[in-house]
Amino acid sequence: MGVEDASTSSSSSCGQEDMNHDIETNVVLNVYDLTPFNNYTIWFGFGIFHSGIEVHGKEYGFGAHDFPVSGVFEVEPRSCPGFVFRCSIKMGHIKMSPSEFRTFIEDAASEYHGDTYHLISKNCNHFTEDISHRLIGKHIPGWVNRLARLGAFCSCLLPESLQVTTVKQLPEYHECTEDGSESLSTATPRESMEVYDTDPEKQLLSPLSEADVTFVKETSQK
Repeated sequence: MGVEDASTSSSSSCGQEDMNHDIETNVVLNVYDLTPFNNYTIWFGFGIFHSGIEVHGKEYGFGAHDFPVSGVFEVEPRSCPGFVFRCSIKMGHIKMSPSEFRTFIEDAASEYHGDTYHLISKNCNHFTEDISHRLIGKHIPGWVNRLARLGAFCSCLLPESLQVTTVKQLPEYHECTEDGSESLSTATPRESMEVYDTDPEKQLLSPLSEADVTFVKETSQK
């Protein structure tokens, strides 16, 4: 009887695992306006936008802070604070369970530290472009990040108002415990002191505040 129970339990577990691998979910790009002027410049094929990738009912983006740890955060879809939602673009779909995707996004977070965010070379749209390409092999629409590409050739295209310093906060992280529950923790990679970057080439843009978002804790690097 005990052997049969163990066998039944094992079969049930394997069956559940197979079902999890068959879970299909949409990959959606949510785009936001950073400025009302987008309503005019969009007709010329460019604007100043923020974007996030929505998967399994959560939206993931990339923002700035002063620490060499994950700058990847999650929010409710189409509700990223500090921006005005513009549109959603269905990019495709994947077969990946929530736990598998969580592992994927935590791995990716190790490549997107908050102190490496740069408006021109490594911004939120570079992040969504990378994640979209990794998941479904597709690029995000060119107009979403066109201004950054233009800015790489001519920094004078960027309004002076966008040249702001990094977020002065210690990021809170979202962790999934073994029993599936969620908890928050605060990383302390270095002493919590304010660091001001005066190099104009490294000025960052991020409207995020500590109360608005939850950062994704990156996978520990061995």
